Amino acid sequence: MAPPRLSARRAAAVAIGGVVLILVSFVFDAAPLFVPGIAFTALGALAPGWVWVSARGASAQRILEAERVVEGEPLAAKIEVRRGRLGLPGAEVYDPFTTSKLEVAGPLSPLQGDRCASVRVVSSFARRGLQTLEPPSLFVRDPLELAHVQATSAAAAQRLLVLPRTEPVRWLVADRGRRFKLPEGGAASEALAAVDVDGLRPYRPGTPASRIHWPAVARGAGLIERRLQADGDTRPLIVVDARGSGPIELLDAGVRAAASLALDFARSGGCGLLLPGEQRATTLDRELLTWPAAYARLAMVHGGPRAAAPALGRYGARVGPMFYVAAKAPDRLPATMTGPARGLTVLVVPVPCLVGGRPQGMRGPMLATLEVSGCRGFLLGVRREFDRGGRASSRPGAEASAA
Repeated sequence: MAPPRLSARRAAAVAIGGVVLILVSFVFDAAPLFVPGIAFTALGALAPGWVWVSARGASAQRILEAERVVEGEPLAAKIEVRRGRLGLPGAEVYDPFTTSKLEVAGPLSPLQGDRCASVRVVSSFARRGLQTLEPPSLFVRDPLELAHVQATSAAAAQRLLVLPRTEPVRWLVADRGRRFKLPEGGAASEALAAVDVDGLRPYRPGTPASRIHWPAVARGAGLIERRLQADGDTRPLIVVDARGSGPIELLDAGVRAAASLALDFARSGGCGLLLPGEQRATTLDRELLTWPAAYARLAMVHGGPRAAAPALGRYGARVGPMFYVAAKAPDRLPATMTGPARGLTVLVVPVPCLVGGRPQGMRGPMLATLEVSGCRGFLLGVRREFDRGGRASSRPGAEASAA
């Protein structure tokens, strides 16, 4: 524990009162006042020392059950309190984790208490990001509360990563979700168009021997294959744009939507995830090997007017669908999203950014295609037509643009 801080104003007042009684007993020859004067003086002098020594031998420590937690979900922790040889005459623990005070005087009393007591606490966090948890403080006091000591653990503050919440994607157009997803992880397009090495992954049965990474096999790492990047990748790409000066809740909603889309597409075949400030998208596949790291980076996305713009330059030739998740409706869409060679493009924005059912400031043909985590996605460049049966249908047409 760090050096305790002693507060003994009441004890000092009692001791001074005892001295005054002793003086009055001598001056006015009032012998009955001499005994209580001695008692008050001794009580005021000994109480701070007793509390100080008790606090010096005590300690409080918090043990988290996990280093990561999803926002809104409960996280349990255990607080262990140890007493010294003199016990704890009266004590309570203040825990910044739950912002509450817990009484521990009974289990650690000087006569009948144990040497150690533990308390289980549960808390949750409403927002994603890296949380710093200060160590618990121990307040020790005497039974008459004449003096008290605050002792803080000398251990470093704990850090907890709060991950964004993920939710199911609700498709507003029939079979629209199936159109964006690749069967079997896009293996057919990868076999026909794979040209560049894009990292390593565990061996999958049926992979040609030419793609096995033999140096890793020689080192005893097991069967590992080279992952190849397809020319004109057909996997969905989720792009996060954190720029904007609006409320932080809008950015949080966008990050939740991006995490939900990335996890949904990864489980159904694979996708790419491009975060602000990153030059290269992270590839997510069915095995979800790269998902924990990408999930942690999503939790640490910071927005604002000075946030970096998405680096879409190298992805202009993609033929796969792009999901552009923005904290607010962008003033101008990047050229890589509206070029004639682009595939399907979905603009995903928080619902508060919608005016009249469409992103604020946007014009041109748009079709609402999905909802997730308080955001709505619009398929850009869609003309609405009617078939012979009078049913509405949609197909790509002129591109949407900023007003």
